[in-house]
Amino acid sequence: MAGPLHSKRALVTGASRGIGRAVADRLREDGATVLTVARSGDADRLSIATDLATASGCTAVAEAVAAQLGGIDIIVHALGGSTAPAGGYAALDDAEWQAALALNLLPAIRLDRALLPLMVGQGAGVIVHVTSIQVQSPVFEATLAYAAAKAALANYSKGLSKEVSPKGVRVLRVSPGWTETEAAVALVNRLATEAGTDAATARDELMKAIGGIPIGRPNQPSEVADLIAFLVSPRAATITGTEMRIDGGSLPIV
Repeated sequence: MAGPLHSKRALVTGASRGIGRAVADRLREDGATVLTVARSGDADRLSIATDLATASGCTAVAEAVAAQLGGIDIIVHALGGSTAPAGGYAALDDAEWQAALALNLLPAIRLDRALLPLMVGQGAGVIVHVTSIQVQSPVFEATLAYAAAKAALANYSKGLSKEVSPKGVRVLRVSPGWTETEAAVALVNRLATEAGTDAATARDELMKAIGGIPIGRPNQPSEVADLIAFLVSPRAATITGTEMRIDGGSLPIV
């Protein structure tokens, strides 16, 4: 039987691993044709290898959407991350701030600007911006620039939804808490080595450091992907302009 996304054409950024890869796999399971973007392509999939932190990389993706998909119905901006050093505000020079914006904000703006006319022209489409609970609870030690860039993305996303929802295009934000991606597992293992302990202990200590996770564990990438798959499906046809948080209860706000 055809899935709920049968005949839909989707673009997923940051799809080489983690949440992005899980989203791409989930949308394919639901019947979508998915073009993935990452710095390294996937020879077994419909994909493009480019650096979305550059304007030329975004242009290449927009051209690939037209050439390989012939249009677009779903965009999931899963790209994001931080390479900033620890040390708080003083460790973040202009280059670190520019890098955070170039990776976490500008690719979504550029790709939306290039591809939204296709959605508006057909009177339908869904855009999902993957943000972070750091939008509301920033961690200053190493990811302040990342948190600020994601907050800017959230604000942009809300404004965009007001503009294009009347034209048939839904715009949503998904805000994950700590998610056990490959990078997160590597971080836990590094912390365990540095502390001379085991991975389970380091994992528990990290959960305490971020304020705790009431359900007792991080998200799995597949769980974030399931939420996004629902939001881009016809089952969520009246949901737009809002944020869906998936954090195991971490954020202690209403």
